[in-house]
Formats: sequence, C-alpha cells, structure tokens
Amino acid sequence: MAYEITLLTTMSIAVLFALSLNFITGFCGQISLGHAAFMGVGAYTAAIMIKTGVSLLFAIPVAALLAGLLGLLVGFASLRVRHDFLAITTMGVVFLFVGVVRQQDFLGGEIGISGIAQSPLGRTGFLMLCMALAALFAGFSLIVKRSWLGFAFDSIADNEDVARVLGIDVAKYKLFAFVVGTSAAGVAGALYAQHFRFVGPDSFGFVESVSVLAMVVVGGIGSVWGVMLAAAVLSILPLLIQFVDDYKILVYSALLFSMMRFSPDGLAGIVNRSLNRLKGRSP
Repeated sequence: MAYEITLLTTMSIAVLFALSLNFITGFCGQISLGHAAFMGVGAYTAAIMIKTGVSLLFAIPVAALLAGLLGLLVGFASLRVRHDFLAITTMGVVFLFVGVVRQQDFLGGEIGISGIAQSPLGRTGFLMLCMALAALFAGFSLIVKRSWLGFAFDSIADNEDVARVLGIDVAKYKLFAFVVGTSAAGVAGALYAQHFRFVGPDSFGFVESVSVLAMVVVGGIGSVWGVMLAAAVLSILPLLIQFVDDYKILVYSALLFSMMRFSPDGLAGIVNRSLNRLKGRSP
C-alpha cells in the first residue's frame, strides 16, 4: 500500500506542476522552457523552512510567494519578447537558477539539501493534501478558462495586437498568468521537497522543464483534463519503465515532436475527435 501511495503522491504533484505551466502556456500562449526553476524556488524554500522546524502548511504559502515574485520578474521580461525569444529567455532562467544553487553553500551546493523531516500528516494525510491542492488548482483553472478572463487569455494567445485593439490590457493579463502559474509551481515544489525529502540542483534543470512541457503538449495545450491525464501518466512512466528513466529527455522530446506533428491538440483533441465520430455514427 505504501508503494501505491507514493505513486499517487508523485502523480498529484506532477498534475499540479503541469497545470501551473498550462496556465501560462496553454491559457495565455506564453512559451516557457524554464518552468522547473519556479518549482525549484518553492522546493528550496520549503526545504530550508522545514529543516528549521517550520510547518509545511506555513512553508507552502511562502514558497508560492517567492516563486510568484520570480514569475513577476520573468513576466516583465515577457512584455518585451515573444514566441522564440520568450522561450530562450525562460530557458536562461532555469540555467541561471541551477547555476546559483550550485554555488551557494547554504542551499547545499552540488550536494543539495537532504534529511528533510517527514510530514506530520503521515503518508495518507500528505497524499490527501497533494490531491486537494491539485484538484483546487484544476477547479480554479476551469473557472478561469470559462470566464471573461479566459476569453481575454485566448485573445492574447491568438494575437496580442488584435487583443490590444479590442481594449484588452495585454501586459496586465500576461503578468497575471505568470504570477499565478509560477506561484502554483512553487506550491508543487514545496510538496516535492516534503515528498522526496531531498532537493538538489539536478532536480530542477532543463530536463524537468522539457518534461513538464511534454505533459502540457501531450495532454493538449489549454486543456485542463487532458494535461491532468498526461501528467499522471508521464510522471509515473519513469518509475515503472527503466528505459524511460534512463532516456527521459529523449523519450519526452520524441513525444513532443510526435504530438506537434500528428496531433497538435494532444490527447484531448484525439478523445474529442473520437467522441464526435461516435456521435456521428449513432442513430
């Protein structure tokens, strides 16, 4: 039973992490190749606080706040760059984060921070917390997607210039998307630190950024349930299949290429098209 709880906890954290990127990339069309850095900020924040005796429940909002502040800074950079240039900018953030962490002794340097205390909630209680936070953000994402805010995001993702002509404050909405998405990533990072009881620079590098982007693309960019499904499956594949774990960047990159080439709308699009065909055949 302990193994199943570990898998479900890992899946719940991955779902929250993927949904946080989907809020930025899927909803607002802002490409991020450095999203793991924001998860890392949350993870290191929680790790340090828990090591000093602070409760996880208090560490989570602090992790979200610090990750959101970094997201705000990156969001300001996103106001001046678009598309490929934005991707390169965010990629630089994750390399900068890893480089800084490696050089700071109080962050554990190359070794990282280990020996993080177990959650007082117990395995089952911590799983419930992870699932609740993932479900809460999923519900929030659905509400946003179906609100006027979601329509504003769609306009920005389609064409920023047209959105401005329509009277949409593009800068404000892009900053909002970055802050919310990166704050949620910080929460996922805090849960990660508590779950694995270790954080290190290699845990939040470029490979992890590609991995979470693969979850969003495979699930269907902008689709909440599709991203949740892809995150749940892809997060446990490395734990179940050794080949995936050994060649993670290769497998995930291949998935990215395949989905963008053959089904740009991901699993959500495949399922929707299949359901439409079935409805068309039904009498």
